[in-house]
Amino acid sequence: MDLVSVLIPFGVGAGTSALLTPVVARLARAAGVVDRPGPRKVSTRPDIPLLGGMAVLVGFGVALATAALLAPPSVVFRGHIEGVVIGALVLVALGAYDDRVELGAGPKFAVQIAAAAIAVSYGYRLDHITDPVSRTIFWLPTWAMWLATLVWVVGVTNAMNLMDGLDGLATGVGIIIGSTLSYVCWQSGQPLGVLLGASLVGALVGFLPFNFHPAKIFLGDTGALLLGYVLALLALEGYRQASVLPFVVPLLALGVPILDTALSVVRRIRKRAGIFSADRQHMHHRLLETEGSQRSAVLSVYFLTACFCVIAVSYTELQGWVALAFLLAVVLLTVRLLRNLGAFDLESRQPLAEAGGGRPAREES
Repeated sequence: MDLVSVLIPFGVGAGTSALLTPVVARLARAAGVVDRPGPRKVSTRPDIPLLGGMAVLVGFGVALATAALLAPPSVVFRGHIEGVVIGALVLVALGAYDDRVELGAGPKFAVQIAAAAIAVSYGYRLDHITDPVSRTIFWLPTWAMWLATLVWVVGVTNAMNLMDGLDGLATGVGIIIGSTLSYVCWQSGQPLGVLLGASLVGALVGFLPFNFHPAKIFLGDTGALLLGYVLALLALEGYRQASVLPFVVPLLALGVPILDTALSVVRRIRKRAGIFSADRQHMHHRLLETEGSQRSAVLSVYFLTACFCVIAVSYTELQGWVALAFLLAVVLLTVRLLRNLGAFDLESRQPLAEAGGGRPAREES
């Protein structure tokens, strides 16, 4: 696959989402789908339109269609692409409805599981693990494959949703992770994953100028769920590569949102708070306190994400005991980093409110 066939979908996605974002913002305001300050929110800016994910969805779809038209015959689009598109449409519909009425956690999880099941039925599967020393592949039984894949897709989808807490945060993090996973797919000879990633990243790049602080439009659950879902499936495309411990690579690339979500769940369980209760102890909240402004906090998370992604790309070249030693070093450094950020501090800050599975509170600088 040549670089031009990748850059064209990227450019089409960026141009389409950039042109559509102002239109979507006007439509969201007209429909009353806007972010309103309230007791459980920190944002004081009224009437910022939601539904930004609609512009990203159209940009992504047009870019993907362009990629399908321009791709060489060796790239087979049937099968996996249908899984991405159908599942994405299901989640965008869920997100748009949630942006309007704010659903509870139960209905949201049910729809997310259904979207993940669609992906599995179209061939996206976490179905094996590899011994890093002997390179022996161990195949998971069908029930374990279904469970592992559903947990992965739903988990990453929600992790990116939780990252959507500061202006431009989820969008920029999505660009960095999407670019990394696309490169991993390029390395491992997965052209479909490359084109999928280029289309998503392009759509996000076109949207970011409108979403960066001070944001003129938010992704909303519409966009955050879409972003998490596509990144989860893109990671599974790269997972099919032949390197040792293959799933460590996407885990590292998605390390920041995954760690933030895992720590949030543990923190709330230990404090005996509801799992979906909003608090101000997320990684980006702590950085906002130390950095003093949204721009600095968001850029710090961008840098941290980029570091994890560089490590992920480097890891694709390691083998055997060296891979295990490198992974152990990464784990130790990550624990040290999180300790420095105070991520293990369970001192209770007042929860913003029971989120009920809704969108996380937004911070203002």
